[in-house]
Parts: sequence; C-alpha cells; structure tokens
Amino acid sequence: MGRSGLGGGRAKRTTGLVVASFCRWGHPGAWSLDASSKYGMASMLSRSPAVGGGNEEDVGIGSGNESRGGRRARLQQRKPSVVEASEGPGTKEAEVVAAEEGEWRASGVLRGKRRTCCVTSKRWNSYDSFSWTVDENAYLQNAQIMAEKLLPHGYQYAVIDFLWYRKYVEGSYTDSYGFDNIDEWGRPFPDLQRFPSSRVDRGFSQIASKVHGMGLKFGIHLMKGISVQAVDANTPILDIKTGKPYLEDGRQWTARDIGLSHRTCAWMTHGFMSVNTDIGAGRAFLRSLYRQYADWGADFVKVDCIFGTDYSPEEIITISELLQEIDRPIILSISPGTSVTTALAENISDHVNMYRITGDDWDNWKDVSSHFGVSSSFAAARKIGATGLRGRSWPDLDMLPFGWLTDPSVNQGPHRKCNLTLDEQKAQMALWSMAKSPLMYGGDLRNLDDSTLNIITNPALLKINHYSRNNMEFHYVYSKRTSNEEHSGHFRSHPVHLTKNDGMFVSLTACNNDAANGWYMFPQDGKPDHICRNYEILNDKNVSFCLGKTKRLLAPDVIIMDNKEHQSKFHISVTNTDDTCLDASAGRRQTASEIRFPMFSACRWHAKQMWELNSNGNLVSSYSGLCATVESRDEGGTSGGRAWVATGSKGEIYLAFFNLDSVSRKMTVQISDLGKVLKRTFLKEHLCRCTEVWSGKNFGPVKEEISAVVNSHGSMVFEIIC
Repeated sequence: MGRSGLGGGRAKRTTGLVVASFCRWGHPGAWSLDASSKYGMASMLSRSPAVGGGNEEDVGIGSGNESRGGRRARLQQRKPSVVEASEGPGTKEAEVVAAEEGEWRASGVLRGKRRTCCVTSKRWNSYDSFSWTVDENAYLQNAQIMAEKLLPHGYQYAVIDFLWYRKYVEGSYTDSYGFDNIDEWGRPFPDLQRFPSSRVDRGFSQIASKVHGMGLKFGIHLMKGISVQAVDANTPILDIKTGKPYLEDGRQWTARDIGLSHRTCAWMTHGFMSVNTDIGAGRAFLRSLYRQYADWGADFVKVDCIFGTDYSPEEIITISELLQEIDRPIILSISPGTSVTTALAENISDHVNMYRITGDDWDNWKDVSSHFGVSSSFAAARKIGATGLRGRSWPDLDMLPFGWLTDPSVNQGPHRKCNLTLDEQKAQMALWSMAKSPLMYGGDLRNLDDSTLNIITNPALLKINHYSRNNMEFHYVYSKRTSNEEHSGHFRSHPVHLTKNDGMFVSLTACNNDAANGWYMFPQDGKPDHICRNYEILNDKNVSFCLGKTKRLLAPDVIIMDNKEHQSKFHISVTNTDDTCLDASAGRRQTASEIRFPMFSACRWHAKQMWELNSNGNLVSSYSGLCATVESRDEGGTSGGRAWVATGSKGEIYLAFFNLDSVSRKMTVQISDLGKVLKRTFLKEHLCRCTEVWSGKNFGPVKEEISAVVNSHGSMVFEIIC
C-alpha cells in the first residue's frame, strides 16, 4: 500500500501552518479516554458494561466482579522479582536463578508456582522460510536438524509461526476469510491437512511430544483476541471450571458479547479482533484459549497484533496473568514492534519476557541498519534484561533472516538465498549479540550451509549474548573513510514514501510521554477547524504542524447517539476530501526500515481511524490508545561508524565496531575512553590483550588505542582482557 504525504504528498506551509484536513465522526459505544492511565495510553472503557463474574475462576486475575481499577491497583502492587537491567545469568540475586539457557527453575523466595527466567532464549522460527505455509513434515525435519546442530549451542525453541489453523487451499492467503479451523468454543485448531497428527486431539500435543523428545521446546505464534469467524458464528465461550458454556448473570455468553468488532487487527481485518477483557466472559475465553495451548505442550507463545501501533495493554496483562496460573513456565513474546518507544515499553515490559521494538526484519541492509538507533535507546533506558514475567524481559530485534528463505506474506515456502552479504550477516549477528536480543534463526535448516552455521553459532558472540552485562552503544569512537569510492553490490533500491513536510512526520508514542503533549484546536472563521502542534520556531515565530477537519464520516448502518463522549470522536483526512483518512496502524505489516508513522487509507468505520483531542493536549488513537506526536525525520545514524561495548562475566571487555557506510572506514577507540565509560581506572595502568572475534586475529598488547579498518557494512568484535 503506497503512502501519500500530508496534503496529498506535499502539504504546503501557509502562514506558519502545515495544513491537512480531517473529518469528525460519532460512534455508538465508542470508548472514552483518560490520558492519566498507568499504561501510558488513553484508557479504554468498553462499550459493553463491566459485568460481575459469577463463574469466573478466582485465580490470577481475580474474580469477575473485581473492578478494572481494582485489578490495576493489584497490578501496581504485584511486582515480579527485581533484577538489575543488562546483567547476565551470573548475578547472585536469590530471586532469579537459571539452570541453563532458556531453563526456568523455582526460587525459594517466590510464592507458589511462580518461576523465573533470566537469560535470552534462542530459537528457530518458521516464518522467514515458510511464511504461513509450513506443514508438519517440514517443521519436524527442521526441528530434528535443530536438535542436532543448534541445540548444542543453546538454540532450544522450535516455533511454528502464524496461520497454522488456516487451510492451505485455493483462495486462502494471509488476510482471507472463511478458511480457518475453529472449534465449537471459537478457538483455532491446526489445519488437519498440513498437520495430520492433529487429528488425534485437534491440537499440537503429538508434535509437541516429538519436539520434547528431541530435547527441544515447542512454540507457536498466535494472534490477539478472537477470530472474526468465531464472532460471526457466535460460538459459545468455554468455562474451563465446569467444561460447559460460560454463564454469568443468568445467561450464556458468546463470542459476539466479547469481540470488539471496531478493533479488528489493522493488518488482518478479516482474521482477528480484540477481546473485551473488562468482563468475565472475555477473560474466560482467553483462559480457555491459553489453557488449551498449555495442554498441547506449548513452552513459548508469540502473540501478534498486540503491541506497537496495535497496542492492547489490557489484553497483554490479562494473558500474562493467565500464564501465571499454569503450573509450568511458558515464555510470552509480543509483537509487532512498529513505533515502539522506551516510554511505551516501560508500561508493559514487566508483564512479558520479550517484546519487539521494530517492524519485521528482512534480508536487506536498510532493515538491518535501522536497528542501530532503536537498540541504542533501549540500552540507554536500561531495558535490557529488566524486570519481566517471572523474571526478566528483553527488547527483541526480530529474526536473523539468513540462509534459505521465502518472501513476506506469500503462499510459498523457501525458494531463494539470503540477500545480505556475509559481512552484513556478521554485522547483524554482532549487533543482536551486543544488544542481547533474543536470537531467532529464520532460514530453512534443511539447507543450512557451513558459513551461516558458523555465524549463528559463533561461540564468542553467543557468550556475549548470554553472559555479558553493561551493554550499551559506545559514543567515543573516531572513524573516517579510507576512500571516497562507493562500493558496488551492497545497495538495493528500497523506496520509502514518507508522510512528512520538510522532514516532519507524524508518529505515535505513549500518552504519558511529554512528546505527546501540545496539540490544540485552531479555529478558522467560515472554514474547517484545524488541530495543530507547534514543532519549531522560524524567524522568531512558532511554526505549527496541523491536521484539518472535514465533515463527519459515518458507516451506513451507524446511528449517532447524542452525547458528549461520542461526539468527541473524529476522523482525520489527508486532504480536503473525506475519502482518505489517517490510520493509527498500517493496513499491512511494516518492515523495520519503514519510518514509523500513521498512514493514510480509504476512510472506513474502524477504530484505527478514530481520534480524539483530549483536555491534556493529546491527540489519542481509539485503536491503540497511543498518542500522536510530530518528529523530524532522523535516519537514526544509518551511515558512518558506530560502536558498542559490554563487559563479560570474568572481567573481559567486549568492543564492537560497525561500519554502516558504503565504503570501508578506519575506526579507533581510546583505551582511556573505555575506562571512563566502564569506570575501570586500571585500564590506564595495564597493557591489554586484544583478540578479534570473527577472524580470531590476535592484535597483541594494546595500551592507548584499538584501531582497525572495517569493511563496508561490516563489523569487528574485540575481546579485551587487561
């Protein structure tokens, strides 16, 4: 889907205003907004009344008649064990222990069934090589090779990615309707043609048993909420306590009671919608769903369309608490990472184990290089290894798309080689390791070549990813080009169409972020009003970024209710017409290199196009509860030289050089600067031994500086012992 700029691609500045246009709307049952929410979003009050949970099990999230405010109060009081960010598994806190990579063990100071995890997980995932078309045979073949070649290096989770419940027949694709296998309780079950062993129990227990027998752990991809098919079929909700339909207030509850039809997934509108977790029936459905996955033997769940611009904090926290009801650990990963900021992660990282902080990463340098800025900001915010579900949480930089791959969202399995050069693959592996991102290989293991295997199992990089601490970008690096000639063969065309004006674009952030404040109404006599935000001073005058109003847009079957709550909502249009409106989330999955900002598409009746200007000066999305801000375009340092530093469990220092430039660069770091940043005064007094990880080259004793020429798009990683 192409993206047009404000005002049709070239919004003009007129008398200090950057102008587009918008339209108002009303919505029966629309959500009211409260910017003071602890989730950093505008809190969402369901169109359905909160109902007491007469039959809901009083475990984990509490009884159904508990108010949402009461649940929030308990969430604020309940904290997982506190750990120090960016530390590895060598820490001595009694609350957090681990037997080995990915393993969980009960801690004596924790109550009941709580367990902890303190290291990043390594996985293989089917998406980059199979899209959604993987079948049982291909998956088990990959799992067997994983057990033989990757398990000895700590890769432990074999994950089936999305749409395992979709029939692989003519007409089905990533956002098709009517092809999903849904049981009598509205829950998806595997496609029996692709996964024939699922005929035993309409589940994955047979496959999970085989995977566990290989010494691996079993994982699956999930979408948020409930299937659109289930809502249309109005399936009953299972009460796992009775094994019968869920009853509350003297009646049986169904999928239509809990599905939020105006909050379908923005990039899979025919697939899934959010669930109302403020009522007992909504929580009962999610409980039946995740208890079923546990019964199948799942050790890892990745929940998609629930984070980033698809932010659904109530559902994330509900899922987190439901997983804690289960008597064994299940890792919780959330996605996607579009528009994720440290402020947004602050509100949710306590409740998960890993969370994506970028869009999808594919095998092009533009995607890889886009991770340097965001990973640096999360390291600076001390989010690496911070408190998480039953232990710690980790910012997730997404897949390692090496080896034999497919293409995004196609009906085709692996058919091509990775487009990244070996230098680019090494640079990606080095950054992921220095930033302690969970490592997830995406290529078809049946075609795993030696060079790729050596990259993803490099023992020094895995040691850094597993044990290092004090991980951060190192800013005291000096670099210069060794020539002015451009290297050929590295760049490919990846056009990005920005919604911007003179380098400005609209982005989203948590509403408690100061950057979200400052929007105001700008009335114009006889003309549509504008919503504006000052973003710079030019010639001693404030220059504002503005969005304009147009007429109210309604769906044909919508009846407007005359109350203040509904009247406060509106659409925002890109031009003075009412056929193109501002989206708070893209209509397709975005890649990591695409600038994060709301897009424009044909106006429709959907929460992703619903906005409100509240009294705090926030322009709030009704889809995600996130708030709009205005940013200047910043490539995030996607050229030139960058460096990272970390410390090892035995006192060693790790220094990584990255050359994001199109030509080679000589890069230099002073030992004294390393000492200042790491607070190691003895570095000034001792000679240090230095070995480069990729080549194994011994640089001999160094005292004053470490200097090397780094290839275009390449990396060098040094282990320094003083």
